[in-house]
Amino acid sequence: MGRIPKRIWGLALLVAIYLLIAYGFPKPDVIKPEGWRLFSLFVATVAGLIFQPVSGGALVLMAVVFASIVGGLSIKQALDGYSDPTNWLVLAAFFISRALIKSGLARRIALFFVRLFGKTSLGVSYALCFSDIALASIIPSNGARSGGVILPIVRSVAELYGSKPGLTSNVIGAFLMTSVYQGVCISSAMFLTGQASNPLAAQLAGKLHNVQIDWFGWFRAGVVPGLCSILAVPWLVSKIYPPEVKNTPEAAAFAHQELSAMGKLGSNEWVLTAVFLGVCGAWATTSIHKMDVAVPALLGSIALLITGVLTWEDVKKEEAAWDMFIWYGGLLNLAKALNSTGIPTEFAKFVGGSLEGLNWYPLMMIALLVYFFAHYAFASITAHLLAMFPAFVGVIIGQGAPAGLACFGFAMFANLSAGLTNYGTTPAPMFFAQEYVDMKSWWRVGFLCALLNIAIWSTVGFAWWKFVGLW
Repeated sequence: MGRIPKRIWGLALLVAIYLLIAYGFPKPDVIKPEGWRLFSLFVATVAGLIFQPVSGGALVLMAVVFASIVGGLSIKQALDGYSDPTNWLVLAAFFISRALIKSGLARRIALFFVRLFGKTSLGVSYALCFSDIALASIIPSNGARSGGVILPIVRSVAELYGSKPGLTSNVIGAFLMTSVYQGVCISSAMFLTGQASNPLAAQLAGKLHNVQIDWFGWFRAGVVPGLCSILAVPWLVSKIYPPEVKNTPEAAAFAHQELSAMGKLGSNEWVLTAVFLGVCGAWATTSIHKMDVAVPALLGSIALLITGVLTWEDVKKEEAAWDMFIWYGGLLNLAKALNSTGIPTEFAKFVGGSLEGLNWYPLMMIALLVYFFAHYAFASITAHLLAMFPAFVGVIIGQGAPAGLACFGFAMFANLSAGLTNYGTTPAPMFFAQEYVDMKSWWRVGFLCALLNIAIWSTVGFAWWKFVGLW
């Protein structure tokens, strides 16, 4: 009973936000009344994703229905997001990720890297970060792959050296928890499938600014600055939050022992390997066969169902996937509808006019810094992206910035900024809850790693994007 008042007060706050914007603020003359109401509903929805009076899926479903009542959309138009191929792409990728975890192949990949590089504490960190990178190429939930696969191995290696929360946390556990989590944020930025909201950023870039982003295009943009960050950030953490144990031969031996216990690849793992390589290969060659990227992912899921690697019961139990399908499809469509109202364009004109005369490059750097550190106010990359990506990218492009540079810059910085806090994205509270690291240390490491990531992606990243023709 105690939770009901909190939910009611939270929803009442969202209603108040809607009413205040819709009827308390003057509507621009060029915006239709229903467009202004849709904007008010969208702002209230984003606020709800931050405050979370109810789950995100339930909140977005409410917004979709109310968009057909107050936002000038028919119910068919309001539900169009659920037929979008991108929504099905992410859903199918979740199903494949469940098979990877269920079969043990994901854990085998992580243990392989630990056995290969795990002779030092820094090597263990690199091994687990590269494991997460490998899994991010097809698992769109950073919570599933890092929380379900990587984190248990981090904890196992820490306890192998007697490092537990409390007095022995600094032996190695605290270092691994912070460095590997920072790696998760980098891998999330490197792939279209690295984080569930990345396809949303790609959709917004295509719809708003005609910047077409597919799986290979995102990977090409993210691979060089991402690898630079993944090599530099754990090293930085080892200097500012050093582990007491530097040499870790037991970790490599532990991984070898665990891999031996797992035995040779089973038939399900071989099937998964073939599907994994096939789907990634199809994504990388989209420009040749012209299939929508959702088709290979769905074909991969079908192959797993036919071979029995994945059962329909597994599909039904994938709660995170269905929750994502509801909120992602709804938000995707609301964002598209909002763009058609003309409000983002008017906002860009207003801000652009107020900054007239300032060159686009320093303006973009200022905007990226504001955008990045604004994540202190967000517990969700998706909420951050929805609240700020369309407006900021619109303003920067309106001031003359290349569209490709702006879209990739703001899309990837949204992921990197999640490393600032212990609540920045789904895996953050999972790692922080292990109680190896106090909040002050977590935030200090996050801030310093943020500065390094910003430096790398705004120099190496920008130069690489210039080289590959994004601007």
